[in-house]
Amino acid sequence: MAEGIRARTQASIGIGVTGIAGPSGGSAEKPVGLVFVSLADDHGTQVRQFRFPGDRERVRHWAVTAALEMIRRRIRD
Repeated sequence: MAEGIRARTQASIGIGVTGIAGPSGGSAEKPVGLVFVSLADDHGTQVRQFRFPGDRERVRHWAVTAALEMIRRRIRD
């Protein structure tokens, strides 16, 4: 996802976020709060897995925060 958006927009960084924010849709294998964030740039692609507690709004908040933190760390390096 991150690689695709980066290529499509010709951006220097691409971000992808997917997961189960709830309130339904979770399972034992993919529980509510399971989120994957990917970042693609000239250095390659990294994917991180998170499990955030809370309701849909809180899971979405933490997913965005995690994505922005990945960008911040990558830019800092």
